[in-house]
Amino acid sequence: MKKNNMGIDFGKLDRLADKVLEKKKSAMGYPINQNTSLDGFYKWYVEKQLYGVSMNNVGDPCRREKDSNYSMNTHEFEREVIDYFARLYGFKKKYWGFVTTSGTDGNNHGIYAGRKYLQLKSPLSTPVIYYSKEIHHSVKNLADVQNMMRCQIQAEPLGKMDIDDFRQQLDPSHPALIVIAMGTTFTGAIDDLAAIRNILKEKHKGSAYIHLDAALFGGFLPYLDGNAPRLVNRQIHEFDSIAVSGHKFFGFDEPMGIYISTRAAFENLNPNPIGYLDDTVPTITCSRSALAPLKFWWKIKSTSTAEFKKQAEAILGNAEYLLDRMKKAGIEAWKNPYSNIVFFKRPSNDIQKKYDLAPGKIEDLEGSLEVAHLVIMPHVGRELIDSFVQDMQRQFPKQGPV
Repeated sequence: MKKNNMGIDFGKLDRLADKVLEKKKSAMGYPINQNTSLDGFYKWYVEKQLYGVSMNNVGDPCRREKDSNYSMNTHEFEREVIDYFARLYGFKKKYWGFVTTSGTDGNNHGIYAGRKYLQLKSPLSTPVIYYSKEIHHSVKNLADVQNMMRCQIQAEPLGKMDIDDFRQQLDPSHPALIVIAMGTTFTGAIDDLAAIRNILKEKHKGSAYIHLDAALFGGFLPYLDGNAPRLVNRQIHEFDSIAVSGHKFFGFDEPMGIYISTRAAFENLNPNPIGYLDDTVPTITCSRSALAPLKFWWKIKSTSTAEFKKQAEAILGNAEYLLDRMKKAGIEAWKNPYSNIVFFKRPSNDIQKKYDLAPGKIEDLEGSLEVAHLVIMPHVGRELIDSFVQDMQRQFPKQGPV
């Protein structure tokens, strides 16, 4: 057993490292980009010995006129990250945001900002939060944590919010906070924001707030050609806030993300000044990572728009390739528009374990089907896809040749 004089079991650590490095080669069931490409960042980090410093991004990173009293932060870099993504998502001059700990953190702030905004607009009426049955589970949990009146909308078989059910359940007597799934967790369906907006105009004359949960799809949609970037452009769809994960499309070695809202949504958050910081803390969290903004800044400075575009096109191209290979093998599979998620009849436990597949169900009027899905991320190439299809064909040998 390899140990140092402090009692650290390096053998145990090495086994963990070997395990995850090996698993990286075949993991395809979850929306994690294993191409982190942070070698240069960590080389600089070690050379400057920043591992010997404790930084903290407490405070408002967008307060440009004066920084926090705790000067050991990376607010300057965080602002540049927010500015980059604000332009990407169609926010103009008046916006606010920060680098989050995760997509859930971003959703939490979106729901919080929406609730506060609607309470200001309609102080005598309680807001109701609406979300699809297929929304990420964090939204349901956060609505409970924030003690909101909740309304779950049914979903179509492939995961998109059922617009007719939304129309029927929408209560015009209460302010509406709608969380849009910009790519549902399991099937990769995109809720129809334009149709939802039309229903609000027709049936709901009161205050409304729209938050986009774009954890995965918000990463790659802006870099695609055609209509895709319009789906996450505030100038077109007039949403109030958006949450996007960083460790998904962009590729980081730990969870992080981006949250951006309109300035109007921000201005009604906690306005209390914190004396010892000479600042306000508008985020729900107080202490925040100073390394995450640095990594995000490094990523957007070292990766061109053309390279992000190439990666975005590659994952959708490979998703179409997988879908085509499955169909040629006679294996029923599905994929939603603009999605890098392909789902299919659930295979054996051995195949699920080999590729880290995520299991689930598709429900319709005829019952439910046990399924699993693959998420095509930048680290997933066609050789790995071919290996998976061959394994599926071995399990379903009567499905036809590949």
